[in-house]
Order: sequence, then structure tokens, then C-alpha cells
Amino acid sequence: MTDTLTAEPPVAHALQVPRSVRLSAQAAALTLVPSGLWRIAMALGWDSGFTDELGPEHFPGKGSFYLVGLSLLAEAFGLLTLGLIHRWGEELPRWVPVLGGRNVSVYAAVVPASLGAALVTSVTCAGAFSWNSAENMGAAGSPDGIHYWVMTACYAPLPAWGPLLAVVTVAYYRRRRRVR
Repeated sequence: MTDTLTAEPPVAHALQVPRSVRLSAQAAALTLVPSGLWRIAMALGWDSGFTDELGPEHFPGKGSFYLVGLSLLAEAFGLLTLGLIHRWGEELPRWVPVLGGRNVSVYAAVVPASLGAALVTSVTCAGAFSWNSAENMGAAGSPDGIHYWVMTACYAPLPAWGPLLAVVTVAYYRRRRRVR
């Protein structure tokens, strides 16, 4: 088994990333922004239309840390997609302790990205298909009217995240395999 990081000289970024792949990576990272902003607004006390434990009388409060943390974590994962189109996804920056300057193994990037794409696609598609079920937006205490539509609009881009990540991952794999 080979190391996930090698001490070989940096791989030449000889093949440019196609514009369509760059746009797909950027779009993947951006799909998380609306839902994250919605959660952060809710954490800060915005009336999201919930009338149960997610109602505005509970925020800001202890649950705010969870909502903000979830939003930041999700966006951090989304931003990792950009590593598949940038140099730092091929060679770790020099400032990274111990491993800085080493090449990133193709599989060290492709395997987690592929698993992430599959997981995100299955979770977001399942969520989209059950959005109005009695366990989700059809439950008592869930937003209705304009609140429902704002929340729905904020979460609508999420099902695109997984497929966009998959496209960028395949392009990364193909590009990196050709360079060697």
C-alpha cells in the first residue's frame, strides 16, 4: 500500500482545468450558502415560521451554536470541492505542518470525494422527495405560507451538491491520471 502523501517533487499542473469543471466546483460550494444563511438567520432569532422547539422564542440560545456550527461545517465541506480544481488539491501548501509541500495522492482526494458525493446525493435526494412528508415540512409546527417558501428556496439548491461534486471528482481523477 502506498502512502497517501508522497515526497516526490510536485506534479506539474500541465493540464488546465476546463471552465465547465471550474464552474461546477464553484457551484458545488455555493449550493450550501442559502441553507447556511437560513440556519444562521434562524440562530440569530429570525422568525423562520416554526412554532415548536425551532420557534423564534428559542433563539438565540443554546441551539444557535448547533445551527451556526452545522452551517460552517457544511460550507467547509463544500469548499473542499475547490481543492479538486486548485493547486492545493494536488500539493499541500508549504505552511501545512509536517506534510507541507508533499503531493496529494490521487486516491487520497478521489475516495473521500466520491464517498461524499454518493452520501450527499442520497441524503439530499431523499430529503427532497420527503420534503412535504408528515416527518418534515408537513409536521405540526413547521413553517407555512411565505416562511415555507423561503425555507424551500434556501434548501432547493442542495440536491445539486452531490452530482456537482461527482462531476468535479471524475474530472480531477482524469486530469491527475493523465499528468503522471
